[in-house]
Amino acid sequence: MRSGVLGCLSLVGSLALAACAPAAAMREPVGESTSRPRPKVSPTPLATAESGDETLERRAARLHESAIVIDAHDDIPSLMLAGGTGIELDSPWAHTSLAKMKRGGLTGTFFSIYVEGDLAEKPTVSGGGPLRRAIDLVDLTYRQIERHPDELLLATSADDVRRAKREGKVAVLMGVEGGHAIENSLSALRVLHRLGCRYMTLTHTNTNEWADSAGFSGPPPVRHHGLTPFGEEVVREMQRIGMLVDVSHVSDETFAAVMRVAQTPVIASHSSARALADHRRNLSDDMLRAIAKNGGVAMVNFWSLFLSNEFGAASRAWFDKNGAAHAELRARHKQNPLAFREALTKLRAETEPLPKVPLSKLVDHIEHMIEVAGIDHVGLGSDFDGVDALPEGITGVDALPKITLELLRRGHSDEDVKKVLGENFLRVFARAEAFAQATGTRLSGDGSSKRIDR
Repeated sequence: MRSGVLGCLSLVGSLALAACAPAAAMREPVGESTSRPRPKVSPTPLATAESGDETLERRAARLHESAIVIDAHDDIPSLMLAGGTGIELDSPWAHTSLAKMKRGGLTGTFFSIYVEGDLAEKPTVSGGGPLRRAIDLVDLTYRQIERHPDELLLATSADDVRRAKREGKVAVLMGVEGGHAIENSLSALRVLHRLGCRYMTLTHTNTNEWADSAGFSGPPPVRHHGLTPFGEEVVREMQRIGMLVDVSHVSDETFAAVMRVAQTPVIASHSSARALADHRRNLSDDMLRAIAKNGGVAMVNFWSLFLSNEFGAASRAWFDKNGAAHAELRARHKQNPLAFREALTKLRAETEPLPKVPLSKLVDHIEHMIEVAGIDHVGLGSDFDGVDALPEGITGVDALPKITLELLRRGHSDEDVKKVLGENFLRVFARAEAFAQATGTRLSGDGSSKRIDR
């Protein structure tokens, strides 16, 4: 993948300048953390050679090529399911494709098994309910991997991701987005784990029967003030079997409840910093510190809405004026998400174009999260193909090397950049596996049979 990364970085040098445990042995203190917040460092001029005649661009390309690069959240499965396409389709209106993953130097990516909240309330004969949708997306993911065995590898462990790196393949993992997917059944949770799903986001924008969501806009959908007893059992069972608990999308009260129950590190698969962009979907500094104390990792979201208050205000104003036209476009292109994305871009250009969010703003979020949580607790969770606006220069997976370049330009060490790109996540992933193995129990034979108590 070297030529792709080098080519990408050679084109962006000027842009970067401008954008400027049941088992006692596994129950170590959850608060243990070896990292400390680090002060900001002065940017390094791009023309400065790091060793000999090596420019920063070439150093960045070399580093990116050697690194484990993991994206913790990509919604391409939903786009493929709706449009009847495959991962080989390299459309300018899709953020993800096989070619883009190669050009971006990607090592591993979590295909999001995203289940719409409406399916929990309104299952249909033709489309089924939440679990049916999850299974459809899992099968679609398997189909892509089996059709491209020389390029893709199904990964269910940290070792699988490292093996993919050695073999020059992209490791495809799966994470369930929306706890309503299990239809209030711990048996369903275990079956999804058997199929290869290795994290679950406890809620989406909807509150389910056992966990409150942060919602998205309007009043927060509070029903439980956190987790119900069954919700606590979901967290315990996930950690027992080695499935990562994902706190993106959950309410602040649910987040606090998870941290009280968790025995091993948790993740936020796609959440940015609330201190820089005041959206309740983002993580407050206290939440970032709690994730660090827990030993987990927070993965920054690339959506412009979660990166910039200015963009957020402009986006709300645009929807106030153009919400009906937006809804009409979505209905017209329901079966063709790529056509919808193209039509939406045209509509915005014809009305009031939203402000551009520079790449530097995304890296500001990464740096803030490092300063608050520590270098060992930050990663990448793009939300590619699940969002409608990205920072300038980030058009898709192929743009990931630009983040490496900008982090180096700001003076971060090679070791620290590698942690953010993927090593932090792999450490947490391995910890989850080790905790599950230490329980010494059978997946279903010793699994919880608790149900929601009405």
